[in-house]
Amino acid sequence: MRQLIPDTSPQRVMAASDLVNSFGGGLYLTAGVLYFTQAAHLPTAQVGFGLGAAGVVALFAGIGCGRLADRYGGRDIYVVTLVIRAAATAGFLLAHSFWIFLITVCLANSGQAAGLAARSLLIRGHGGESPQRFRAYLRSVTNLGMSFGALLAGWIVTVGTHSAYTLLVVANVIAFAGSAAFMFFLPASEPVPVPHGRSAGWVALRDVPYILMTVLEGIMSIQYKVLTVAIPLWLFAFTTAPHWLTAGTVIVNTVIIILFQVRASRNVDTPAAGGAAYRRAGTAFLLSCSLISLTAGLAPWTAAALLMTAVVVHTIGELWHCAGGFEVSFALAPEYATGQYLGLFGLGSSLADAVGPGLLIALCINGGRQGWYVVGSLFLLTGLAVPLTIGWAQRHAVPARSPTALPVVDQPQ
Repeated sequence: MRQLIPDTSPQRVMAASDLVNSFGGGLYLTAGVLYFTQAAHLPTAQVGFGLGAAGVVALFAGIGCGRLADRYGGRDIYVVTLVIRAAATAGFLLAHSFWIFLITVCLANSGQAAGLAARSLLIRGHGGESPQRFRAYLRSVTNLGMSFGALLAGWIVTVGTHSAYTLLVVANVIAFAGSAAFMFFLPASEPVPVPHGRSAGWVALRDVPYILMTVLEGIMSIQYKVLTVAIPLWLFAFTTAPHWLTAGTVIVNTVIIILFQVRASRNVDTPAAGGAAYRRAGTAFLLSCSLISLTAGLAPWTAAALLMTAVVVHTIGELWHCAGGFEVSFALAPEYATGQYLGLFGLGSSLADAVGPGLLIALCINGGRQGWYVVGSLFLLTGLAVPLTIGWAQRHAVPARSPTALPVVDQPQ
């Protein structure tokens, strides 16, 4: 049990905050769309447009908030983003018109994107000698919290009453507020001084190799939509496997991540190791996509067994992908601009959220079996391109890229 608890008090505080926060995230991701359509009674087309618009707005929140965190300290900026998310989520209770819905969901999504950038600064500051390892631990904690949130969301959807959906929103607000409250037990951090001769401006936007790395991360992050978008649609349209397997694939994926993300990140502690992890991930994604394509037309339980095998292989690739991303995103970012760089890196996931579902539907569902081979090949080529990009980034490294922690200001609590 001692190995399951972080070593330092700040790490334990961040883990507790993330656990509560991700519980709210699990609620929203599982049943948020249903709240807007079933409880707020908004047309599906308006909900889809609003969520898409919120995703676009959030693209610009991360890097801007990351720069603020670099200049004024990560803890307080992160708390502000959590408060914004709590307030915006509370506004969902009033979202019975399209414009109120649009404003609140844009604020909530922007707060989430901004918070991830500020949180990255805290992970580097309090992660000890291996912030990448600590980030892997927090991902396991996040998946655990989201699992609990998804269970409550499943009950809410089953009940289906207006009161139950109201509970979803209220519980989400409490989760974000509770997460913010935990953060006040974390020592405040001072910004890292800008090295002499360096600019404190938008340095990340001038780092071309890191921008390319962000694009590659965005392409690889489309893999997250395979389990949540492509597999459910494929299972219903092309296989005879039991429909409940859509939930089974997510459960298997989540359990493996909770148990093995830290272990998968253990030896990924250099940029070269991060590039190798991306390469292995691309290979695993190609194999899993190929296995999924073979499930069409098989007997029900044969298709189910092959599909679950593909999910296990895909999740192994996801473990490597995340381990590589944790290492590379930190290792190639200068300390004095950590928030700004990690905010830029987060754009990759946001872009995957925006284009991933449509791309997978077009290739894998509309394109049939051949589309899976195209998607798998795209992942493989991306994984092969990452080590080359890392080498380019190291040859053109921004000065002050070092693993030392952020200075901390001890404040009485």
